[in-house]
Amino acid sequence: MDNAIIVVAIGAVVAGFVQGLSGFAFGLTAMSFWAWALDPKLAATLAVFGALTGQVIAAVTVRRGFDLTKLLPFLLGGLVGIPIGVAILPLLDMQLFKAALGMFLVLWCPAMLFASHLPKIKAGGRLADGVVGGVGGIMGGLGGFTGTIPTLWCTLRGFPKDEQRAIIQNFNLAALMVTMGVYLAKGIVTRDMLPMFAIVAPAMLVPTLLGGRLYVGLSEAAFRKVVLCLLTASGVALLAASVPSLLRG
Repeated sequence: MDNAIIVVAIGAVVAGFVQGLSGFAFGLTAMSFWAWALDPKLAATLAVFGALTGQVIAAVTVRRGFDLTKLLPFLLGGLVGIPIGVAILPLLDMQLFKAALGMFLVLWCPAMLFASHLPKIKAGGRLADGVVGGVGGIMGGLGGFTGTIPTLWCTLRGFPKDEQRAIIQNFNLAALMVTMGVYLAKGIVTRDMLPMFAIVAPAMLVPTLLGGRLYVGLSEAAFRKVVLCLLTASGVALLAASVPSLLRG
């Protein structure tokens, strides 16, 4: 148990900083630590709790506006997707899911990072935004990964960093609140998990605030590079955590 506590604390510190800086990726970052030492259900629940805590902190400390017109399609899609993700969670091979997501991030994000001109997607409109929000909701139900695909999508849309931060921050906050509510209603959160919650929240507080301070000084180009590099690193970590288990299986 002592080793598990250390791993949980370290994962929360690193993931808190990453979320404060980028506005997302708590679950992805934390999972790269927790997947080695925790039960998958506990790791997923802690990821949702930690990501939600980080978004509450960000809502108070890093305010980036609120455009309901642009946000609403993502929110509606997310509300549809979250119950689907929660329903899939007990049935899913989490190691296979992590490997597939990690491979996607490792292949796609560097291609975007090194492209001379980042492609901007104009087609699809609000319907496409809603579908992407739905995918984010499904991934949120699977373990707090709400922001991964919506962040990639906003980057492809070419949104300015503050506009992207506003959409992702508000989407994540709403989606994670609903996800945690569903987890509680379904009995996924148990009393045995509460001591781990008490470790995650204080461990991530200062790093999240530090990450938020760094975000304010980033230029548009630097923010895009940070987002894509973080997503790539998260993909590598997911592969490192999942592939050995799949090979042993």
